[in-house]
Amino acid sequence: MDKYILPALLVTNLAAFMAFGIDKLKARKDRWRIPEKTLLMMGLCFGGIGQLVGMRVFRHKTKKWYFVVSGVVFSIIQIAILVLYYTKWKIM
Repeated sequence: MDKYILPALLVTNLAAFMAFGIDKLKARKDRWRIPEKTLLMMGLCFGGIGQLVGMRVFRHKTKKWYFVVSGVVFSIIQIAILVLYYTKWKIM
């Protein structure tokens, strides 16, 4: 199970990152967009780091406070869970 956790996180964060890039491209071309709920859910589903990096790289959704706050909160939660998991929950 341990060998699947990091690749899974990599995939979810890469998916969130790419979603922000795709949405920015579609916004520039005035085409159908990815719903904000979907972008937020991708961050919630362990894609918070990808969400934050995507926001910075593509300069997308950076003025919407709930994207900024959720990206930071989701990233902190993701990192905390990783630290707890890989220290085998010795903190508790």
